Amino acid sequence: MATQTISAPRNMAIREKVDAFFASIGQGMNAYMERRSRMDQITRLEAKSDDELAKMGIQRDRIVQHVFRDLFYV
Repeated sequence: MATQTISAPRNMAIREKVDAFFASIGQGMNAYMERRSRMDQITRLEAKSDDELAKMGIQRDRIVQHVFRDLFYV
């Protein structure tokens, strides 16, 4: 019975490390862009009057929770 061993190239570990490094940078950029876009929403809501916010069903001290409600089920 013959057995066959498949071995990865010697530099595979380096490639995996490089891939992981760039993947982490990409994840950080995604998080930054998501946060940045939501900061615009927060700024717009904070500029509204209490009456405008009340019509939208938002309390001023809950603006951040409202904007991030899809991430934090609060």
